[in-house]
Amino acid sequence: MSPIPSVTKAFMLACVGLFCLFTLLPPQFEVYFALWPLSTGLFMPWQPLSYAFLHGDVWHLFFNMLGLWMFGSELERVWGSKRYAHLLIASTLTAAAAQLIFTLLIGSRSPTVGASGALFGLLLSFGMIFPDRIIMPLFPPIPMKAKYFVALFGGLELFLGLMGSSGIAHFAHLGGMLGAWLMMNYWRGARRR
Repeated sequence: MSPIPSVTKAFMLACVGLFCLFTLLPPQFEVYFALWPLSTGLFMPWQPLSYAFLHGDVWHLFFNMLGLWMFGSELERVWGSKRYAHLLIASTLTAAAAQLIFTLLIGSRSPTVGASGALFGLLLSFGMIFPDRIIMPLFPPIPMKAKYFVALFGGLELFLGLMGSSGIAHFAHLGGMLGAWLMMNYWRGARRR
């Protein structure tokens, strides 16, 4: 097993470290870093980035870090640290923008936390770079090509998002995928010039 690349490792360590830190601090400290809907009056300009480093519970953290390691490590090796970091940031910001728009439309006042938007951006990128790579997802545990896995999860997120409130930021996940798609298309356009 090869070592975890630098940006992936730093992101994972920051998420785990902050999770541990915020379990020791009073809950009101986390309020400043979660992504709050615009209508709450608690929104701050740094939250579209800071929310990605926070997680609701151990399982939320575990599955996001597992996905980051599975998909992010290989993408960082292919692209290098700088390009990979740009994609992570783009996915995180578009996930935040999608979630802010969605919460504004439905009148939600609940905050959002987690690296899932960035992770879904990595998932889409992995499917675009390695479409025919066979992967074995945890859910469902059926070997499938990456492109089908991405399509399945993207469709599932859209369906679940349209079905209503579940406490999961489905549109943030889709926003993360959109950010990755936009960034990759920008890179392709820049290469053609």
